[in-house]
Amino acid sequence: MAIPRQASFDDLGTPLFDVTFCVLDLETTGASPSDCSITEIGAVKVRGGEVIGTFQTLVDPGRPIPPFITILTGITHAMVIQAPPIDEVLPAFLEFIGSSVIVGHNVNFDLRFLQADARRLGYPRLANRVADTCSLARRMVRSEVRNLRLATLAAHFRSPVTPTHRALDDATATVHVFHALLERAGSLGVTALEDLLVLPTARGSADYRKIHLARELPRSPGVYVFRDRNGTVIYVGKAKNLRTRVSSYFHGDDRRATTDILRRLEVVEPIVCSGELEASITELRLIHAHRPQFNRAGRPAKSDHFITLTNELFPRFSLTRKIHPDALVTLGPFRSKEGADQVLNALWDATAIRRCSGRPGARTGRCVPGQIGVAACPCDGSLTPDQYRRIVDETVAALNTDPASLSAPLVERIRALASEQRFEEAAWVRDRHQALAKAIERRSRWQTLCRSGRVEVVAPDGESALIDRGRLVGSWSADQPRPLLPLSWTEGADSEVPPTLAVAGEVDLLWKWLSLPGVTVVAGAITPPSTTMPRLERLAG
Repeated sequence: MAIPRQASFDDLGTPLFDVTFCVLDLETTGASPSDCSITEIGAVKVRGGEVIGTFQTLVDPGRPIPPFITILTGITHAMVIQAPPIDEVLPAFLEFIGSSVIVGHNVNFDLRFLQADARRLGYPRLANRVADTCSLARRMVRSEVRNLRLATLAAHFRSPVTPTHRALDDATATVHVFHALLERAGSLGVTALEDLLVLPTARGSADYRKIHLARELPRSPGVYVFRDRNGTVIYVGKAKNLRTRVSSYFHGDDRRATTDILRRLEVVEPIVCSGELEASITELRLIHAHRPQFNRAGRPAKSDHFITLTNELFPRFSLTRKIHPDALVTLGPFRSKEGADQVLNALWDATAIRRCSGRPGARTGRCVPGQIGVAACPCDGSLTPDQYRRIVDETVAALNTDPASLSAPLVERIRALASEQRFEEAAWVRDRHQALAKAIERRSRWQTLCRSGRVEVVAPDGESALIDRGRLVGSWSADQPRPLLPLSWTEGADSEVPPTLAVAGEVDLLWKWLSLPGVTVVAGAITPPSTTMPRLERLAG
């Protein structure tokens, strides 16, 4: 279990009472910033429910104001003829906004004009976070009002200022509406800015009430475990920020699987990790331990598949579901029989190992692969054990020390098929080549880590890892040392015995992490694998 700890202020997010909001409204000559201009700016800056500043000015649009705009706003051309142009107003207004959170009613309309003028005048794009009172009202009070216009909401919340299509009046009314919506949001448990910003996209289902399960989660990297009412694990995931990730399930994700998860969700169990590596491996171990219903992508297969070179008088490649310790060579594990078949076909294409499975010498003639010359065939008794052993020894050496030699016959076959314009068959051989290269590479990584013993590694972000014979046995950060959640590594590791799928997946994660720039071995040593088979980037020939 994760070590309990007291939540810090960082875990709670940014409290709304500590956030400075700039509530703004613009009046313009039309709807598009491409051919229309700003005529008036009004803004109110608030913090902790108190007004701390206002900004209001008319703006000379540099063009006539359409009559219907004058009728709507009451702003005439005579009123703006002496007003400063936006080139003079914008610098002061951007300074007034500063780093505050921008709030407005249908705020994207106002932002389009501000961004267009800022771009034209050479200012960088506004990177402020934004809250829209229209979107917030749609989420919280849509069933209480006939529409979501600012005037309707101001009347509903009894604003002392009535919107008049003048910038400062509308901004002041928006302040009142915004504070009323914040009060409503508080009843849903929204007390931090991060939660407020995602509230408009929250799912409108009955399961949204379960968002309280995310409120107690830390804003730390780690793994989250979803359990149903019976305590059964139904989903496991990892996140750089546990609270944000779990909250996102309630915000606009309408996939059927998410709906089913939320309907059954009763408990969220967080496991705080020291970094991304520990989180990834802990997630993998939990998925393999519990086989959650909704982890379809990472859920382990029902059984492992292996390819072995049998240890008999005339060895052959065999597809099995268990490890044979006496096998000459073993490749795997593979998630599916189809994946193992691809590698098996690649080995048949690259070597002369027999494909028949009958007892040698029991037939009067050769098997079909032997007749067409693609494999050695001891079926008719014409091939002696010593002659066949040379083929076996070459194959074992190629798999153990020189996998690149297996690539040549496959590439030659691809080129021959491509020259005959049999491109589909050439693509099949290419895919087999890639599958074989991947299987050999995974086997080599496992052997390398096992033979390296116990090593200690540190990443540039401060996460340290203790790796013992291909498994992660400890992970810690500089500010919070702690052991890894122990799940499945107490036995020893043998580099000659293939791992299970769960362990192979962990080796892949470890190797990917070890290959990141700046990752350094501080105790022990890891020798790069020498047995690799080249990958094909494109169809040869």
